[in-house]
Amino acid sequence: MADLDAELAVLRDAMADSGRAPMVEISPSEARERVTAGHRLCSDGPAVTVHEVVPPPGGQAGCPPVPLRVYEDGDPATTVVYAHGGGWVTGDLDYSDELCRFLARDAGVRVVSVDYRLAPEHPFPAGLEDLQAAWAWSQRAYGGPHALGGDSAGGSLAAALTLRLASAGVDRPLFLLLLYPVLALPDGTSSYRTNATAFPIGAADMRWFFRHYLPDDAPSLPAPDVAPLHATTLSSLPPTHLVLAGHDPLHDEGAALAARLATDGVAVTSVEHPGLCHGFLRFTAASAAARDARSEIVDAVRRLASAASLEQATTEEHP
Repeated sequence: MADLDAELAVLRDAMADSGRAPMVEISPSEARERVTAGHRLCSDGPAVTVHEVVPPPGGQAGCPPVPLRVYEDGDPATTVVYAHGGGWVTGDLDYSDELCRFLARDAGVRVVSVDYRLAPEHPFPAGLEDLQAAWAWSQRAYGGPHALGGDSAGGSLAAALTLRLASAGVDRPLFLLLLYPVLALPDGTSSYRTNATAFPIGAADMRWFFRHYLPDDAPSLPAPDVAPLHATTLSSLPPTHLVLAGHDPLHDEGAALAARLATDGVAVTSVEHPGLCHGFLRFTAASAAARDARSEIVDAVRRLASAASLEQATTEEHP
């Protein structure tokens, strides 16, 4: 395994020396405060037009409205509905604010960032239902091609929703962006062992997230809504861009998804960052390598959005 990026290693060592309790020993509310404090390790991102939106309820009966943040720069043709990371327990609209700004300015897309409900107060499937409600709202609000994306737990939600939409035969996104996504239940791959104590997320942390996310009556088998890698087939997924980090317990499930997509005939690009860690987009103010990786993600989305616009135009011309 490649060494952890030197600038990230400095950050890892400083946090280890801080004496703070491991995440698995604190409460969800304390974990959220810690994550919010970590926003300072992201760069601010460029200035773009930002709208805070609270659409009327659109999900399952009794679901509250889902707050959204819409990023635009000019008049984009393609919209990406995006779910932030945070293990379904932490995170908010500021969690992925930097990336969304770069996507709006440099990839030329509109980004609809979703403030879905968090566990354990709102366990599975609340977050997935909120993302689906936001997707439906965005489809109504904006014309043009639509895509789905997310990082970590948000990547899990984006993949799960894409499978749901494909199963229903409606509104399939034209592409899917998955950044170090959660795709399976814990402890099922070798990287859970080789990266068991990785910075900033290890195997015990992932188990902690799942314990809060899944209610007691959740299915015991890895259903696709929880573990998208375990879908019977992935052939219905759209072109997918996967980004994986070497120092990540989730690495191998992402690699397994890339292999399965290729086998199932889905166009997939998979980019490996051997020296980066899970959640590296949270450390762009501290790591030049993380900033470079962010730029590569933005470039990939620009290419995907261009292809999606061309595909939609061709479909409309020759239905």
